[in-house]
Amino acid sequence: MDLKDVDLELDRVVKKIKDSNSKLVYIQLPDGLKEFADMIQDKIESETEAKVIIWAGSCFGACDVPKVDCDMLIQFGHSEW
Repeated sequence: MDLKDVDLELDRVVKKIKDSNSKLVYIQLPDGLKEFADMIQDKIESETEAKVIIWAGSCFGACDVPKVDCDMLIQFGHSEW
């Protein structure tokens, strides 16, 4: 499967990062989407001035938010919230 086959709304993500002038962005992915982590990071870093860190820990939904110091935390899931 390719990143193009999964609609993660990355253009929208890039716009939000640019609009907020975020410089440090954490990405949290469920296990089923972690295979796309490097592609997500590459796209965001190539189109913004942000540094992206992929959260490798758990991701069990909206209640499982890591306590990290960052400008923006983006949590992807399998269904719309």
